Amino acid sequence: MLEVHLLAQALRSDRADIESYYRLLSETLGQALPPGVVEVERQRRLFGRDRTPVALRVHTPDRQLELRTGRHGLEAEVRQVVRDVVISRRAIGVDEWLEALAEELAKLADRDATAREALTRLLND
Repeated sequence: MLEVHLLAQALRSDRADIESYYRLLSETLGQALPPGVVEVERQRRLFGRDRTPVALRVHTPDRQLELRTGRHGLEAEVRQVVRDVVISRRAIGVDEWLEALAEELAKLADRDATAREALTRLLND
């Protein structure tokens, strides 16, 4: 199994906004993650095509992890899910969110060889 703390450290480095996490998950890991795992909410604008990401959600069988732009920076939340129904939600710090994300990605890597290869590349960069 991939080392969760190394994965969390790689996710934590040089990333301070939703857009950078979006790029990481969609571009670096997007091809390895199953469809529907990563959801991005973008700011609505009347004009222009490039809309800034304002929230990032990672869907797993047991949890939904959300990172959102808030009034005072990034806000993180973990939701417990049973049969696609949210049964609890908890606001957490971004570092704790990254640890939870790393745990979920490590679980995915244990089940999927393509995801494991993508995460290994991320750790070696």
